[in-house]
Amino acid sequence: MTSPGVPTLRERKRERTRAAIVAAGTDLFARVGYDETTVADIAAAADIGTRTFFSYFASKEELLFPASDARVSAALRAIDARRPVDRPVDVLLQSLLDVRASDDDDLVGGLAGLRMSLMRTVPAVRGRSLQVQLDAQRTIAQHLAQAFPELGDVDANAIVGAFIGAVTGALGVLLAGPADALDASGAALTRDELFARVHGSVRQALAPR
Repeated sequence: MTSPGVPTLRERKRERTRAAIVAAGTDLFARVGYDETTVADIAAAADIGTRTFFSYFASKEELLFPASDARVSAALRAIDARRPVDRPVDVLLQSLLDVRASDDDDLVGGLAGLRMSLMRTVPAVRGRSLQVQLDAQRTIAQHLAQAFPELGDVDANAIVGAFIGAVTGALGVLLAGPADALDASGAALTRDELFARVHGSVRQALAPR
């Protein structure tokens, strides 16, 4: 019997397959090119069939956003775990810390950099990104408004939209290319330093003026 909260063998196998698809797809996108890579290519590289691919992802651009649900869940958990002294901005910033702790590569690593690059050049990826952001904003804002009734739906959506936009904007610059991710001495920023820059920029963007 599996203990509560411990993934079953089947769940672990599905997660390994999902991770293999993401790894195969991102590797091919980076080496061969997004448009030149087909779902069949990704499936073959992950040693699965195309039907299996579609049981995990509806399209090849979707595999570039494997942690979108986890990010939303992190925000909802942070809202639920709020302290009486916490402001809406505080819980959103905490959710950013939680996301980083659970999936470093998706936020400031190689996957994040590739996704940002393709968002600038591939309409399908850019469109998927906008849909992911809009869906996340609606879900998180609804939960935030329930937790902080004084906000109302309009203000809750404005705060969450500003939060998501600030994260995306900061990452868009920092991950745009090597020259944008250097420290004052010209050395490449580590992932810890990149995240600190993002977190600090988002905090500044959401600070009262």
